[in-house]
Amino acid sequence: MAKGKPKLKAHHVNRDWCKGCGICVHFCPKNVLELDEAEKAFAARPDDCIACKLCEIRCPDLAIDIETE
Repeated sequence: MAKGKPKLKAHHVNRDWCKGCGICVHFCPKNVLELDEAEKAFAARPDDCIACKLCEIRCPDLAIDIETE
């Protein structure tokens, strides 16, 4: 199996934990995340995700989990 960059499998945002602070949106280098009408984070452009996990690392509520293949 070749080593390489992780490939995104899924974004998981726990909507009960997300308080809509926007930190994940701010830190995403590819502008993948946005806040929806309920001020909850979601992956608006998942195809652009590079699976860097900055959103997961920076989320103060531990509401984001980036699943990679």
